[in-house]
Amino acid sequence: MSIILGIDIGGSTTKIVGLQSGGTTIAMHRVQAQDPITSLYGAMGNFLFTNRLQLGDVSRIALTGVGASYIDEDIYGIPTEKVEEFSAVGVGGLALSGQDRAVVVSMGTGTAFIWAERGKPVRHLCGSGVGGGTLAGLCSRLCGARQYKQIVKLAGEGDITRIDLTVGDLTRNSHPSLPLDITAANFGNVSDDATAGDFAAGVVNMVLQSIGTTAVMACRACACETVVLTGFMSSLPQAAACCELFTRLHGVRFIIPDNATHATSIGAALSICDDGAPRTR
Repeated sequence: MSIILGIDIGGSTTKIVGLQSGGTTIAMHRVQAQDPITSLYGAMGNFLFTNRLQLGDVSRIALTGVGASYIDEDIYGIPTEKVEEFSAVGVGGLALSGQDRAVVVSMGTGTAFIWAERGKPVRHLCGSGVGGGTLAGLCSRLCGARQYKQIVKLAGEGDITRIDLTVGDLTRNSHPSLPLDITAANFGNVSDDATAGDFAAGVVNMVLQSIGTTAVMACRACACETVVLTGFMSSLPQAAACCELFTRLHGVRFIIPDNATHATSIGAALSICDDGAPRTR
């Protein structure tokens, strides 16, 4: 068996994917990343053990993500290449969504906005400090939860109307681009007895709306009407509803593809695949 491994060493997690020749995905894995070296080798060992693979089954390795900067040699003697992270995001986003062109958004610790068009160089449009780090930091202070699963659980129990101010709270007159139920001010209507769940729901909503707004502006700049969301934040239960809202308001289509959390590692592996998959370097 000849396998290409794509490994995305991020700021908070390491994601690894195995591709067979032709680009077929055989398995994916994700681990918490504190130290990039430890997480890389730990993730790789866990991946091989879980899938009953040997080092000899791996023909090449593609590294990407911020932690890849700490690796300057072949891993276990296996030919190892580095793939520029923005390129990996773009290639992975298009591959998973089946699109030929789109604004691809990588929702990690921070957020990156990428212009990707099949057969052309990937372009980094802009970045935002609002992302998973914002979610964890604010929820830690406001509701005593920092872990992703805790935040998701709390937010699901919260009531956003006890946190956010809506257009309907300010006026009885709606506008085609400003329906009464949309947010006028995040955290503009905090109730005196707001619960931890309410605060978690407010933070999730603020982060998703901030990312969605920037994505819409990126689409306008690129004359495009398609956004592909990737990264672990795309798995938030509230993400789909937020996407529907932005589609209704701005006519931009938001896609959250299957395996979106592994888009960057998949893109890295595809970028060095010799069997017809897109290359970006």
